[in-house]
Amino acid sequence: MADTLTGAVHSFDVSTGVDGPGTRFVAFLAGCPLRCRYCHSPDTWYRRSGRPMTVDELLLEIRRYERFIKVAGGGVTVSGGEPLMQPDFTTAVLRGGRSLGLHTALDTSGFLGDRATDDLLDATDLVLLDVKSWDPGTYRRVTRTGRVAPTLRFARRLADRGTPMWIRFVLVPGLTDEPDNVAGVADFVAGLTTVERVDVLPYHRLGVSKYAALGLPYPLADTAPPDPELVGRVVEQFRARGLECPAR
Repeated sequence: MADTLTGAVHSFDVSTGVDGPGTRFVAFLAGCPLRCRYCHSPDTWYRRSGRPMTVDELLLEIRRYERFIKVAGGGVTVSGGEPLMQPDFTTAVLRGGRSLGLHTALDTSGFLGDRATDDLLDATDLVLLDVKSWDPGTYRRVTRTGRVAPTLRFARRLADRGTPMWIRFVLVPGLTDEPDNVAGVADFVAGLTTVERVDVLPYHRLGVSKYAALGLPYPLADTAPPDPELVGRVVEQFRARGLECPAR
């Protein structure tokens, strides 16, 4: 049966890196409730920035890469923006990926975790969860609109249901790098039984040109990427809790 459910898709790409294991088809959905100061994709904030696509149309694009993805041990990742802005569409795409025999991953901040139904999570092999900070005040400074509690609640739910997780933590000098803030994230994550790894992602400035093109001020214009010493310190804070944390 044709699936004509329509979503707003900003773009899609094939990548190898931190979007899940192996080579991935990554679908970036449009729309996000947060306005993170280090966001490198302000062009994904609004649903109107995406183009309408049906589930079948997106799955057709995935099928173009199906054989290559399988050989490369990869799968399909639904990202954003924030895919849980479009939970029904996300569920259908993940199910479609599963029907093709592909590994499926959901890339989310967890801020809208309550919108993730059991059906959605049943179709998800891995959740890439962005834990932006532990300290509530720091989390608000990072996101400018959000609260950390929904992400923590979602993480506990994933652990309780046995869903594997990769945790992402974006390291921004002067914003997320306070030792106590990192320690809070590390202690929390260490208590989640299904976390497979933690990726410390050094802040970068690759999105600057997008802000300029949109006529938006860049929030971290005076912030430089973290130096290797700082990255090493934060990586070691996670490793000290017994967590797998690849060096960067």
